[in-house]
Amino acid sequence: MTVTARTTSEAAETLVARARAVVPVLAAHAGVTDEQGRVAAESREALREAGLFALGTPAGFGGTDADLVTQVRVLSELGRACPSSAWLVTISAGTKEHFSELFPEEVLAEVYTDPDVRWCGGSTPGRAVAAPGGVRVSGRWAYASGAEDAHWAFLSVVSVGDDGVPQVGGVLVPMSELTVDRTWRVAGLQGTGSHTVVADDVLVPAERVVRFPSGPGGAPDVTLGRPLSIVSQAVAVVAVLAGAARGALDVVQAVVATRRPPISPYESLAESASARHVFATAEHMVTSGADRLLALAGRITDRAPGEEVTDVQRSALRMELVSVLHQFQRAVDLLLDLHGSSAFALDNPLQRFWRDLNVGARHAQTTSYLTVENHGLLTTGAGPLLPF
Repeated sequence: MTVTARTTSEAAETLVARARAVVPVLAAHAGVTDEQGRVAAESREALREAGLFALGTPAGFGGTDADLVTQVRVLSELGRACPSSAWLVTISAGTKEHFSELFPEEVLAEVYTDPDVRWCGGSTPGRAVAAPGGVRVSGRWAYASGAEDAHWAFLSVVSVGDDGVPQVGGVLVPMSELTVDRTWRVAGLQGTGSHTVVADDVLVPAERVVRFPSGPGGAPDVTLGRPLSIVSQAVAVVAVLAGAARGALDVVQAVVATRRPPISPYESLAESASARHVFATAEHMVTSGADRLLALAGRITDRAPGEEVTDVQRSALRMELVSVLHQFQRAVDLLLDLHGSSAFALDNPLQRFWRDLNVGARHAQTTSYLTVENHGLLTTGAGPLLPF
């Protein structure tokens, strides 16, 4: 998401309170969301009524403006109840916020007749062929979170200019002109409905076609000249997973005084010194990880507009983010150890939080081994591996 100035304290608290207010609805329908592979209609309506789908919509069209710290707080609250629902909010908001500025005012006026409009996106380029008035687009874009409930899709495309050189850009297409292939059958975050969007020779008018600017070496600059934008989006994604870790903690905390450890003389987990130690360790890892994530968001938000960011600085932010994410994963593993095998019963929300966290942690934005490899190359002077 775009780095913005700090949201005023009153506005931030209002937005967080609205997120907190929809938590009971999201939690009540989280199982249905997971089972049907699509955020429940009741959850979508609660998010819309709270104005949370207006995140990422330009302020001039009624959008909800929020800095990265506030976004992290909001998304963590939502993820604590239903990570899939929170994921839908962050992906739509991030896509709108990142790409809206590329389009002229008349296109934005067409798109944002409702500030709650939802976008999905696809990054694997399709094909765009010049046609009278625009381009004809064909292709398949996998992992388009929320595709079945989105109104618009921003799709990466490659076209070949008159000079024969491939050009990378994007097109904005109404979902009514696309189809959805329900390919998203996974172990976690099933409710995000991250299916494949399909275009078959769809005519896109020229005003809804953009070309990415060139970056170093002439490669397409997907950061659009904002070097921290992709890192900010990754922080927002991890905020959802911070919520999942907190949700798992909530489940175990609710039974720690009543659940008996197996094959032991203890009447409850709370009576066992070793169980108390494990719970305290997990609790500290979840809460301190949330604090670290907020601090990281604050470091990004508080950078002065136009302040230069070196490759090493940007890589260090990614290293911190991956470290926080691993902390959440370790904490939830401890909570599962403490709860025992019944945590994996399908009617136990603990297993859903664990599945959602571990699938989300493998998102392309948080690929840990490449993040570490890139940081090693940069800090030893060998040069960057990753473009953002």
